[in-house]
Amino acid sequence: MSSWPVLVFDIETVPDAAGLRLLRSADAALSDEQVLAQELAERAEAGRSDFLPHHLQRVVAISCVYRGADGVRVHSFVDRSLPGAASEEGRIVQQFFATIEKRVPQLVSWNGGGFDLPVLHYRGLMHGVVASKYWDFGEDDREFKWNNYISRYHHRHLDLMDLLALYQPRANAPLDAMAKLCGLPGKLGMDGTAVHGAWRAGRIEDIRRYCETDVMNTYLLYCRYQLMRGGLTPAEHAQELALVRGVLAAIDEPHWREYLAAWPDAAAPAG
Repeated sequence: MSSWPVLVFDIETVPDAAGLRLLRSADAALSDEQVLAQELAERAEAGRSDFLPHHLQRVVAISCVYRGADGVRVHSFVDRSLPGAASEEGRIVQQFFATIEKRVPQLVSWNGGGFDLPVLHYRGLMHGVVASKYWDFGEDDREFKWNNYISRYHHRHLDLMDLLALYQPRANAPLDAMAKLCGLPGKLGMDGTAVHGAWRAGRIEDIRRYCETDVMNTYLLYCRYQLMRGGLTPAEHAQELALVRGVLAAIDEPHWREYLAAWPDAAAPAG
């Protein structure tokens, strides 16, 4: 297995109604939600997706599984500001990149190259986020010339979905489907389409919990990938799953109890 540390991440976003208002030069009498509703109606009429482009996705949660020499940790950076209040998005994006600066981990994601990182790039640019290590192409550290976070074919950021599809978009598989096919719980509580409604209702903790279970699915698929490529032996893979189960069992939160209940021991492949 690649040397630690490893940082697996996932983000949850909502439409950036304030940004949309600015770009549309919207009538000041309209609320942000009215501006958004107007945009979605126009997109529907034109037969376009109701999912706004990357630069109009506001980050509300970034969840991480960190695997270091001292074990496994789950942590989330969360913008708990309510709709209409001043956003803390810049703070949480900066915290995420500051973790990369401090730890210099291998990043692992599922479609992180297609969605999560481009969103974080645009939002970081908007908020004046500093992320010098992340953007190093070898100017400061020569090793980054040959293995950096940005290049699609380098593994300092491993987009597991992209790699398993052999970089062919038509072969991409959903995280939920692959997690379930591998005996993992998959998505619990909600899916991405429900995040905006939950945010508008002030249910940010539900969003955080959902994001954390998604990122745990990604970490466990990464472990399965390491088993497949010989980075973990069957015994080491079983030990890692046991470690994760123990970590989650020690966290007194309902989503982890639900996750463990949906993850039978038989999910581990036979050695």
